[in-house]
Amino acid sequence: MRVFHRLGDLRQYRQGVARVAFVPTMGSLHEGHLALTRAARKYADTVIASVFVNRLQFGPGEDFERYPRTLQEDGEKLAKAGVDALFAPDEAELYPEPQTCFVEPPDLQHLLEGEFRPGHFRGVATVVLKLFNCVQPQTALFGKKDYQQWMLIRLMTQQLALPIEIVGMDTVRAPDGLALSSRNAYLSPAERAEAPRLYQTLRALKEAVSREGWARSAALQQEARQSLEHHGWKTDYLVVCRQSDLQAPSDAAQSLVIVAAARLGATRLIDNLEIE
Repeated sequence: MRVFHRLGDLRQYRQGVARVAFVPTMGSLHEGHLALTRAARKYADTVIASVFVNRLQFGPGEDFERYPRTLQEDGEKLAKAGVDALFAPDEAELYPEPQTCFVEPPDLQHLLEGEFRPGHFRGVATVVLKLFNCVQPQTALFGKKDYQQWMLIRLMTQQLALPIEIVGMDTVRAPDGLALSSRNAYLSPAERAEAPRLYQTLRALKEAVSREGWARSAALQQEARQSLEHHGWKTDYLVVCRQSDLQAPSDAAQSLVIVAAARLGATRLIDNLEIE
């Protein structure tokens, strides 16, 4: 596997390959990331991954400074997964001057995750577009655990007419159901034992909505939230909404998704579950 820290070197390499599938990451890689890189091989002969902890998407008081940085181990995992090239720039390389041009996503950015993390999706969209311009892939793969992020990147790609296919991959989970996340490393042993309750709650809510109907979703989601909080969670949101726009459901014909963010101790976990 080739490793590039400089954009010029990456671009020189890129000239020698035709079709590229791209997996952008912030590192601290787990099986969810590696599943994306393996799936990427279906879309192109050359797979490029990136590792970059993007300051622009972290708000004041968030975990930018303590976010796990494990580039050596990440590179070894990517090489074993068959990735052809890794782009791992530092901040000075990707942001050689203060970033004053930003991608401003649509109003969807202010809902749910955006309400609790103002400016987060502007930072995500800006760095993703910048990485797209660096790598120039034909396909890019994202995990659907970050459901709202995946939606906004699809919108950005469509509305800016980028020649890139955005592929969303289902959430990869531990055997007990916990969605794999780099932030799971923050959990204490007791918290890790409790953490699968979030997915269990989403599954129970999905079954209840499927059984009782979308009109009962508001009441059912409130019951689910109360159940989590009874077990010591602090819930930012836990809602049933339309897959198309993350708004409240309005009829039975719509595909739905349950999206949730909740804190267990000092660790904030997110998850979602689609309802077709």
